[in-house]
Amino acid sequence: MDRVYSVSQINSYVKNMFLQDFFLKKLTVKGEVSNCKYHSSGHIYFTLKDEKSSIACIMFAGNRAGLGFKMKDGDKVEVTGSVEIYERDGKYQLYAKTITQSGKGELHIRFEALKAELAEMGMFDACYKKKIPAYAKRIGIVTASTGAAIRDIENIAHRRNPYVQLFLYPAMVQGEGAAPSIVKGIEFFNEFPVDVIIVGRGGGSIEDLWAFNEEEVARAIFSSEIPVVSAVGHEIDYTISDFVSDLRAPTPSAAAELTVFDYNDFMAGLTQYENRLNDKMNSRLSHLKVLIAEARRKLGAKSPSQKLNEIKYTQIRFSEDLDKAIQNKILSQRNLIAVLTERLDGLSPAKRLKSGFAYVENDKGKKVNLVRDLNKNDKVSLYFSDGHATATIENTFIDKEDK
Repeated sequence: MDRVYSVSQINSYVKNMFLQDFFLKKLTVKGEVSNCKYHSSGHIYFTLKDEKSSIACIMFAGNRAGLGFKMKDGDKVEVTGSVEIYERDGKYQLYAKTITQSGKGELHIRFEALKAELAEMGMFDACYKKKIPAYAKRIGIVTASTGAAIRDIENIAHRRNPYVQLFLYPAMVQGEGAAPSIVKGIEFFNEFPVDVIIVGRGGGSIEDLWAFNEEEVARAIFSSEIPVVSAVGHEIDYTISDFVSDLRAPTPSAAAELTVFDYNDFMAGLTQYENRLNDKMNSRLSHLKVLIAEARRKLGAKSPSQKLNEIKYTQIRFSEDLDKAIQNKILSQRNLIAVLTERLDGLSPAKRLKSGFAYVENDKGKKVNLVRDLNKNDKVSLYFSDGHATATIENTFIDKEDK
């Protein structure tokens, strides 16, 4: 019976064969870089390819000193290192010690040429960029029906807003016929209106993403009446679609974040606006109530009935004041009359006559106060309290001190 070997034994055997081959211990391989990834650990993973084949490569962080430039997809390089098998996976790869640049790949030359041509035509200008709607309800997606891109978009969209409507146009995104398929998807959503279109796919090599570097795709995006978000590959991947679209998303997941508004945040914002509006309305109503109360007070003060009441009250006050003034005046006059009466009574001729005095008038009816006003034989009338008499002056005598 033939002996049975484990997978580990076979991988270990093959690894030893690689180690014993001196040719594979140090060699230089030239080719074009694709799938270049700088890992957070410092290691660099990439693929080296030519027209017919490709080989996986890795440069460990400790060998980064052997790389004198920023390596990226499309670079033509010469890699010096060893070819070994990774025993766990049974895969062989080139372990790079040094990498030197030898030129750009053909696809990157085509990429740069088309980019420059379209930029010169103004297709990348900001003035042609359409605004992405803040509250999109219907989103068209042009991508493969199977793959990580559509799943990522669906998951994030439903998490952010379960009410948003997603419409998929299942397009080819790689290989022959991919570019026309993408163009048809964009044209479809211009006939079947949506609020925004996401065009994209997951990551890959420059060859995998090349459909998004085709001029016909760029022109379809530029001509679209609906805003287009380009979401091709990973954050470090750039395609012509990214430059001509209305918005570039670094990944399909990011495209969903940028186009689907968060329903919970939206409702929280509405609640906040509602509370602020209610506060302002209540404040305004309170202010208006104060104004109305003040207006009522002023109106009440100016009302005819109020005015009549005020006039009546004023008349009553004036009448009372007038009565009081009259009474005071009467009392004052009475007092004055009493005083004057007393004085007059004291000066009354009748009272003086009763006291033994007489009132003397000459023949002309004038009062005689002094003896010097009389002459001998003058006729005089004498008035007493009980009557009067006439007399003739026989003699006049004037006191010495009156002379």
